[in-house]
Amino acid sequence: MRLPVLILLGVIFLINAPVDWWIYRLLRRGLRRKRWAQLHVWISVALAVGLVVFICIPRRSGSNAQLLSIMWALYSYFTIYIPKYLFTIFSLIGRIPRLWKGRPWGAFTWIGGLVAVGTFVLMWWGALINRFNIDVVPVDVEIPNLPPSFEGYRIAQISDLHVGTFGEDTTFVSRLVDRVNSLGADMIVFTGDIVNRQSSELPPFMKPLSRLTSPAGVYACLGNHDYGDYKDWPSAEAQWADTAALHHMIAQMGWRLLKNEYTIIHRAPGDSIALLGIENMGDPPFKQYGSLYDTGYPNRQDSVVKILLSHNPAQWMMQIENNNNNVDLTLAGHTHAMQISAGHWSPAVWRYKYWGGLYADSLGHQLYVNRGAGTVGLPYRIGATPEITLITLHNKKKH
Repeated sequence: MRLPVLILLGVIFLINAPVDWWIYRLLRRGLRRKRWAQLHVWISVALAVGLVVFICIPRRSGSNAQLLSIMWALYSYFTIYIPKYLFTIFSLIGRIPRLWKGRPWGAFTWIGGLVAVGTFVLMWWGALINRFNIDVVPVDVEIPNLPPSFEGYRIAQISDLHVGTFGEDTTFVSRLVDRVNSLGADMIVFTGDIVNRQSSELPPFMKPLSRLTSPAGVYACLGNHDYGDYKDWPSAEAQWADTAALHHMIAQMGWRLLKNEYTIIHRAPGDSIALLGIENMGDPPFKQYGSLYDTGYPNRQDSVVKILLSHNPAQWMMQIENNNNNVDLTLAGHTHAMQISAGHWSPAVWRYKYWGGLYADSLGHQLYVNRGAGTVGLPYRIGATPEITLITLHNKKKH
C-alpha cells in the first residue's frame, strides 16, 4: 500500500475513533439495552475493515466494475460517517454548560440526531434521484458584430458525461439525448470528459449518443479524462492506441471532434462564425495537450466571431482573459460545481475561480462553464443537477 494511502487511512481513523467512542458512550448511557452500543462497535469495526479492503483494490489497473464498486463503497461509508460527525458536533455543543457545571443543553443532541438523519437522506437523494434530474439552463449571450443571420442562434452544450460511471446502463444518457434533441438547437457541442479512464467504457453509449442531431451537427473537444491518464498502461503506445480508438468511436457517432483545429459555420451568404476546439489544457496537475495557439486559426485578432470549445476553464484564464485574443465566447466544463451547490454557491469556489455560469472580462471576452451531466469520483449530485445549457446568441447593441 502506498504511503499517501496509509497516511490518509491514519487520518480517517484518528478522526473516526473519538467520534465512534463518543456515540458508543451516549448509547451506553441513554439506552437500557447495551446491545445497541455493542452493535454500534461491531458496525464501526466492519466499516473500518471494509474501508481498508476497498482502498486496497487497484483503481488504476482494475476493471471498470472494480472502480464502480470502490466509488459506491466509499460513498456509502461517507453517508454513514458524515452524519456521525454532524451528530457529534451538535452533541458536544450541548455539553458546553458542563464547563461551568451547568446543566447540558439536551435539545442539541436531538437536533444533532435530526441533522444526521437529514444529511443521510440528502446524500442518498443526491446519489439515487438528483443525479438524474436533468436541468435545462437558458443563457443569453451578447456578442458584438454578430452576423445578422446568427441573431437568435441557439447552441445546446453538454459536458462531462463520464459514461463509465453508469456501467452499461444507458437509461440516463438516452434521456439526456432526447432532452437535448427536443430543444431544437441550431448546434450541439460537447466540452470534454466523455469517459472516465478508457475507450472501452464508450461502446454501450455510442448508439444513444449518435442520435444527437442539429442542423449544424455535433462538435466536441476532449477533456482530461479522455487521454487514459487515470489508468496504468503497459506502454505509452498502448495508451495512445486507446486514445485513438476513442477518437474513432466519437467519429462513428457522427460527432466532429476538434483537436487543436477550427471549422467555419455558415448561416447565410456572407455570414459565418468560427468554431475552435482545443485539446485539454489546464492548470497543474492536469497535463497540457493543446493550446489556443495550436488551432491553426490564421488571425485570432480578426473581426470574425469566434467560439472556442475548451474543457478546462483554466485555459480561458491563461490565454484569453484580458488578453488580445479575439475569442468572443469560450464554452467549458470540468468543474462539475464539485457536484454540490446551493443556489448560486458551490464549494467549487474554493478550487476554481470560474466554476459555473457565465463570466466576462474587462475586454468583453466571455466564458460559460457548464456543470456537467455525469459524475466522477463519487456518484452523487446534491443541488448541482446535470446540466444542458441552451445558449442563445444576440448581437450586442451599442449604447
